[in-house]
Amino acid sequence: MELTMSQKKVELWVGIFVIGAMLSLAILAFSVAGLSLKGEGRSYILTASFSNIGGLKVRAPVKLGGVVVGRVEEISLDVDSYMPTVRLAMFENKGIYPETSSLSILTSGLLGEQYIGITPGFIDEDIEMLVDGDSIEDTKSALVLEDLIGQFIYSMNKDE
Repeated sequence: MELTMSQKKVELWVGIFVIGAMLSLAILAFSVAGLSLKGEGRSYILTASFSNIGGLKVRAPVKLGGVVVGRVEEISLDVDSYMPTVRLAMFENKGIYPETSSLSILTSGLLGEQYIGITPGFIDEDIEMLVDGDSIEDTKSALVLEDLIGQFIYSMNKDE
């Protein structure tokens, strides 16, 4: 069976369309996963301990004013203090922060993903800037919705 010229053109366009659709799905998958082909450039590592990290996950963003300035690289448990330790990869091109900075685990919306918010501390001539390997001491743990609901129910029963 011999194909005519118009059938070959149709098959060519269908092939181009299928390849385009597959590329679009791959780009969408990278975007949803928070991955980037270009990368974020060089980074430096900071660590912090929290009493409760809630549902924080590896690759969660570190944000300052809504701008992603780093990512959670690793979450582990300190076996001596029994506290979760989070290792952060902070992007060098987004700046460095004073040692008086604080970290909070926040949630996007009511039931959204959790991320780390960084609040830069005050800068003074006596205050040093955080460098690779430093630890941030001022941390605020995640608010766990189930704990808040339990406290609310307990306070309601206590009033009766």
